[in-house]
Amino acid sequence: MPSGTSNSGARDPVGILGIPMDLGQDRRGVDMGPSAIRYARLANTLDDLGHPVTDFGNVETPIPETVEERTHVKNVSAVREVCEKAAARAAEIAADGLFPVFLGGDHSIAIGTVSGVAGAAGRMGLLWIDAHADFNTPATSPSGNVHGMPLAVLTGHGLLELADIGGEGPSVRPEDVAIVGLRSVDAEERRLLAEAGVHVYTMKDVDAYGVARVVRRALKDLSRLERVHLSLDLDVVDPEVAPGVGTPVRGGLTYREAHLVMELINESGMVTSLDIVEVNPILDVKNGTAELAVELVGSLMGRQILALPE
Repeated sequence: MPSGTSNSGARDPVGILGIPMDLGQDRRGVDMGPSAIRYARLANTLDDLGHPVTDFGNVETPIPETVEERTHVKNVSAVREVCEKAAARAAEIAADGLFPVFLGGDHSIAIGTVSGVAGAAGRMGLLWIDAHADFNTPATSPSGNVHGMPLAVLTGHGLLELADIGGEGPSVRPEDVAIVGLRSVDAEERRLLAEAGVHVYTMKDVDAYGVARVVRRALKDLSRLERVHLSLDLDVVDPEVAPGVGTPVRGGLTYREAHLVMELINESGMVTSLDIVEVNPILDVKNGTAELAVELVGSLMGRQILALPE
């Protein structure tokens, strides 16, 4: 069944939660991402598609100026505090039978959101759509920014201070993870990804085989799992289309490729929760990246070019 659709054919109710955290990286402004996405009519878009929407507001998050930590990994204690809160709220939303939509914030919020929904659901797949692998550890990170580490943390290969959020052990098994759209990888991340056994599909794969074939292969990798969390970083889209992101990398998905990715995921019916991260209004043009994010959520949640008859 399509993502966001129940067995009866009715549209699943959605629970929105903002995590306006920019503690995991250096460029300010991503903390305004949840507001920008809401302003771009996320709730109205979901409502127009027939999804009852409950907005649970934001997880309380400190600003970097109030955090004083002199460690190689920046703001790690504050990130942990926010992610623990996010995990608890995520678990509650999932347990209530809602389709959770989490609005970031930088990608380190996924340490909380994925841990929370995984704890509520048991074994779960993770579809990581991102220009970056986010698979650094404190030993390999050139910057010490946590937003380059969340996938390593979630699979039990990263920062020990964050590893037990949501419960003991990895939140997701590496073999239950598929990355799509990768095009910027640190040297040590390549080795760690290969050793961990994560399924990886780069932009070279997209260029060589086409985005539809790549997405279908990634979904097949996760098809044995009953629940899959989608973590969507807007920097997977080319910066000419989505300029309002903190770490843009040229050569990303086109506008139509990005929509096709969401449409194919919708057809698979596999995704049961969602992150939207790294929207930075300060770097954006007329809130266009936030509007694109809302459009992509619409495609994921059932918007069709031609509506099929009931």
